[in-house]
Amino acid sequence: MGCCPPSHLVDGGYTSLVHLEQAAREHQVAVTGPLPVNPARQHRKNDGFGRDDFHIDFDRRQVTCPQGETSVGWHGPYPTPSPTAAPLIVARFTKSQCRPCLVRARCTTTADSARTMGFPPRELRDLQLRGRAEQQTPEWQARYAVRSRVEGTINELTHGHGMRRCRYRGRQKAHLQHVLTAITANIERLGRRPPTGEAPPSRPPTTFQNSPDQHGIPWPRSWRSARD
Repeated sequence: MGCCPPSHLVDGGYTSLVHLEQAAREHQVAVTGPLPVNPARQHRKNDGFGRDDFHIDFDRRQVTCPQGETSVGWHGPYPTPSPTAAPLIVARFTKSQCRPCLVRARCTTTADSARTMGFPPRELRDLQLRGRAEQQTPEWQARYAVRSRVEGTINELTHGHGMRRCRYRGRQKAHLQHVLTAITANIERLGRRPPTGEAPPSRPPTTFQNSPDQHGIPWPRSWRSARD
């Protein structure tokens, strides 16, 4: 249709590896958003050996643990129940490898004392590593910070001006509706601006901010200054 942007800033609900790869391959759109963090226990608690501590050799179809042991099983990739979840390759270590290990408790707590690892295929794994590294850089964070100013505008246009529904058929008429709606929103914003030289009105307090006053709870200084 020729309407796709070259890049698209999205929230974490749209940054599965499948979404990112599919957008780039099928639509040539670079999707930018925070990738989900590793949900493994070792990563959540920052204690023990997580997936990133293992070396994955896709050519030899084997995984090497931090203690130098090499996996003896490589299976998959297996499809996952969710269409947005990446397929998984499963690599397994044996009991004879894991039980004698002096740091086994930092690696696995399974009943059979053998570590099993799941990870996406090579192209998705590379995309995952690259994306997580990029989102730690100041350049990525500055580019993504633009999206923080978008949510309020989207809410204003959808709830105040009915932008979820097109009033006309055809791309050109729909585009005209978008332009006129944007002009209307800008006029309304200009009308709410105070005269030159006056300070803008303070934002009304939220329900959460009103709650302490209603229950006689003293406000911390930082909260009071933020509200006023």
